[in-house]
Amino acid sequence: MSAPRANWKGYITFGEVTCPVALYTAASSSERISFNILNRKTGNRVRREFIDSETGNAVEHDDQVKGYETGNGRYVVLEPDEIAAAIPDSDKTLAIDAFIPCDEIDDVYFDKPYYLAPQKSGEEAFLLLRDGMKEAKVAAIASTVLFRRLRTVLIRPHGDGLICTTLNFDYEVRSADEAFSDMPDVRIDKEMLDLAGHIIGTKKGSYDASKFDDRYEEALAELVKAKVEGKSFRKAKPVQASKPSDLLQALRDSAGSSKKPAPKPKSANANSARKKSAKQPSSGTSSRRKAG
Repeated sequence: MSAPRANWKGYITFGEVTCPVALYTAASSSERISFNILNRKTGNRVRREFIDSETGNAVEHDDQVKGYETGNGRYVVLEPDEIAAAIPDSDKTLAIDAFIPCDEIDDVYFDKPYYLAPQKSGEEAFLLLRDGMKEAKVAAIASTVLFRRLRTVLIRPHGDGLICTTLNFDYEVRSADEAFSDMPDVRIDKEMLDLAGHIIGTKKGSYDASKFDDRYEEALAELVKAKVEGKSFRKAKPVQASKPSDLLQALRDSAGSSKKPAPKPKSANANSARKKSAKQPSSGTSSRRKAG
């Protein structure tokens, strides 16, 4: 098996200690099913073109330039060399600014994880940093230019190495107040809370990533397979939300506190007919017994 390819190589510094390190992708979407866009009439693939919004003509790559809208359809044109000059210079160094408690950062700020491993001649300094952070139960905040952007990262001990997670900037994270602004002020009934607590208690467990499947990808794979084989594909039934009026009963059913209706007794006629049928052997069986 070939060694993974590093996404970035540089140095990590803490105090006067400098250690050569490399970043490797920790999570990738490359294994997901991908589609091509086709012309429904011809079945041929289509290609994307950039079209001038006023003239309707195709714009070639060399004639495309980035622009920032200042308002009223006016734009400031930014040439590639101007953008390149504005990007902070990278010294390829992850400079640790501070060590913080591991759970201090809200995970809403987490962007993308990378594995951080030592390069040659940096193993001892790397292990010193890893073990020191483990013993102190801390994470590290560092900053550097990654992939042409100045990024802040969170570095934590992870297995035999470190994991480096890029962080969203504060302006990129929306306030929770926006999402929860219409939350109703409803007082939940005590019995409902107790039932919910019981259900939560019976469902306690631990997280094992291997136990969870990407149902979307599996469903796409099943759909593609059915189409290739010319078979019909059964659509999933839509989920029905619990109505407020049914919520208490749904909780009771989930907690197993609701008595199930007793099974209906079988009719006397049905029972007697079944017994009679069991006692009388078939004509074929009777004749064979007599012959024996």
